[in-house]
Amino acid sequence: MSDMTDSLLIERIEVENSFPAGGVVEIWTINRTDKLNALNSEVMNALKSACNAAENDDDVRVIIIRGASPPAPDGDERQKPAAFVAGADISEFVEKNSKQIRNEFEDDAWEAIWNLSKPTIASIDGFALGGGSEVALSCDLRIATTRSNFGTPEINLGLIPGGGGTQRLTKLLGYGKAMEMVMTGDIIPANEAYRIGLVNRLCEPDDLQPMTMGLAMNLASKSPHTIKVAKRAVRAALELPMAEGVKYERDEFCALFDTEDKEIGVNAFLNRERPEWKGN
Repeated sequence: MSDMTDSLLIERIEVENSFPAGGVVEIWTINRTDKLNALNSEVMNALKSACNAAENDDDVRVIIIRGASPPAPDGDERQKPAAFVAGADISEFVEKNSKQIRNEFEDDAWEAIWNLSKPTIASIDGFALGGGSEVALSCDLRIATTRSNFGTPEINLGLIPGGGGTQRLTKLLGYGKAMEMVMTGDIIPANEAYRIGLVNRLCEPDDLQPMTMGLAMNLASKSPHTIKVAKRAVRAALELPMAEGVKYERDEFCALFDTEDKEIGVNAFLNRERPEWKGN
């Protein structure tokens, strides 16, 4: 395990028999357990740096983002609850004006995560509130435990989500549910989050790590190039009208016929072999 900072830990897990060779899954752990892993400027800067490094590292096939587990309590202390990211560190909002906050939010970690070309998985145990929900929404896939809770409670601070929450919730859940979440600030339990499609998979806390890693290894076994193309094509549906989106998909599909990995994949299927991707 290597540290970007004390508040963001990065672990690289080797993908066995990866093609091309050397593939890894990176696990990014937001590590501010004393603050329920709340986002402060240090964490945000570390996440941006990690995004830049991973994007430029061909060995990184999949990225998992999680929150550190709370430590065992000392003596008569109460056990702190589990948290993915309990929100932004509100202490950093005090006495800031619009210009100051704009400088921070126009170069933010949520967009850095969203703009990664590689698959991202939010592995969620406990609170995912405010900026924490937005970290999860910036990922491609979300797996949550049954004790997780989601919400956009910024309205209770006289604010609205500022890390893309209003936009990504609406794209993911639809206008009505997004409006309800943003305007009420209500907390949504895990089973409801799963029912409405806010999370892809739901599990018990003990199953989170193997379920997340199983999904990550599944994605890491695909052609790295084709995975990027697939992500681009699905993302295009968020921006383009249907007819333009279908054309965009067709263009991407046809372009893949000029790649080595298409030939490798088709021949491996016909020969009932495991494809040995080249990554192009």
